[in-house]
Amino acid sequence: MKVSVVICTYAMDRYDVFSECVDSVLDQTYEPLEVVIVVDGNEDVFDRVRDDYGDLEDVVLRCNDENQGISYSRTRGAEIATGEVVAFIDDDAVAEPDWVDELARVYDETDAIAVGGHAKPDWVTEKPDFFPEEFYWLVGCDERGMGEHMEELRNTYGSNISFRRDVFLGVGGYDENTGRKGDRHIQAHEAPVCIRMANEYGQGVIYNKEAVVNHKLFDYRGDFRWLVFRSFWQGYSKRIMDLLLPEAKGDKNEYLKQLMLEFVPMRLKEFVRRPSVPKVKQLVTIFVFTAAVGFGYLYGLVQSDDALVRDEPSEEPTAA
Repeated sequence: MKVSVVICTYAMDRYDVFSECVDSVLDQTYEPLEVVIVVDGNEDVFDRVRDDYGDLEDVVLRCNDENQGISYSRTRGAEIATGEVVAFIDDDAVAEPDWVDELARVYDETDAIAVGGHAKPDWVTEKPDFFPEEFYWLVGCDERGMGEHMEELRNTYGSNISFRRDVFLGVGGYDENTGRKGDRHIQAHEAPVCIRMANEYGQGVIYNKEAVVNHKLFDYRGDFRWLVFRSFWQGYSKRIMDLLLPEAKGDKNEYLKQLMLEFVPMRLKEFVRRPSVPKVKQLVTIFVFTAAVGFGYLYGLVQSDDALVRDEPSEEPTAA
């Protein structure tokens, strides 16, 4: 079974990180493997990619005519891929050598139509003591309580997810109204495609914790103001998803219940037993981030439906 790994990039200032990602995929233990690199509308980056990787066997290159966003780029990458399975990794993540082996193993042993793995946080800087593991999903990493090994989930995260290619393209690929595009902050682009897939095939994503990528977290991802701002846009994105897929089940709503009814009480008990300043900070942060998500969703409610789907809010909110 041939696997195609799609890697999308667009910025020259993160080229070294991107190349580390590509090299980790080229060093995979699995064969046969194809690497599809999509540069999103940056000719300078594409020229450098072509110089570095253009002569390698089983490496396919594409450059969009203009910046189209991550969802468009990933779907185009899947279209030009030739593998039976298409896997996606973020350009700021580094795959463990057996990453593709572990994804492929699940397809070989089961009737899975989608397999995701563990997106492990790799703090390039010191992890901020206020950042709770329950909110790692804000930075594209697996949060506390995400799921059990080999459990079927609605979706895993874009830094570590794969699909049978015909299934992925058959449900339309990624929705171009979601996902980052330049300075656009719409998120959660894995959820809509996985929901359409589940509606059509009755299956979710198998979560193989042994398929590991290390997702780099730079200084800005530990900035409190940036995280509050991102929380807001997560709520806004949830409102967009409700419009695009009104029948979608609210995984994040279920997680909110688990957060408030299980994790927060556990943290309170831990604090009573062993008080510390970081524990207080993390408890406060949980409530701040949750409130920001709620405000983002409410902000989406007051926008017109057409403006939301086009990602054209009538009035741009300021960062927290």
